[in-house]
Amino acid sequence: MSYLNIKDDKLMPTVVELNALLAEYHIYYQNLRNFHWNILGENFFELHNKFEELYNDARVKIDEIAERILTLRYHPMSQLKDYLKTAQIKEVSSKLTDKKMVLTILENHAILLKQMSKVVDKANETKDEGTIDLIGAYIREIEKNSWMLDAFTKNTASQLNETIIEA
Repeated sequence: MSYLNIKDDKLMPTVVELNALLAEYHIYYQNLRNFHWNILGENFFELHNKFEELYNDARVKIDEIAERILTLRYHPMSQLKDYLKTAQIKEVSSKLTDKKMVLTILENHAILLKQMSKVVDKANETKDEGTIDLIGAYIREIEKNSWMLDAFTKNTASQLNETIIEA
């Protein structure tokens, strides 16, 4: 039994999913850096700053995920070749339009959210509240950023769902 009051051998499934999330975040981070450096066009200033905001956030999350794995008493994945092999997110070209860059980030977010759900599912099995809390906050943040980026891809005539839900 560890200082977490969870048997070490029960933590392995959560650690596997956390390492997969770590790999996803590394490739996502690099895609954001790529876009930050290579954005062109009329949306340069807005997106250059947004991409920097997102990659700084991803950098912090990479460290927090690795430290959570260490807290669970395992080594985090730490080699680029392993990240590239493990991640569903793939490196992308720097020669994309601004809108395609944003759409790519949204695709990356969908993959991150799917992996986060896997982490939470495994952490729930062992009542690993620390991991659940950490990843829950990430889910909320990525969903909000996805909403904002998705809004950027729409034209001004687009509308949200106007269905009224009555109590």
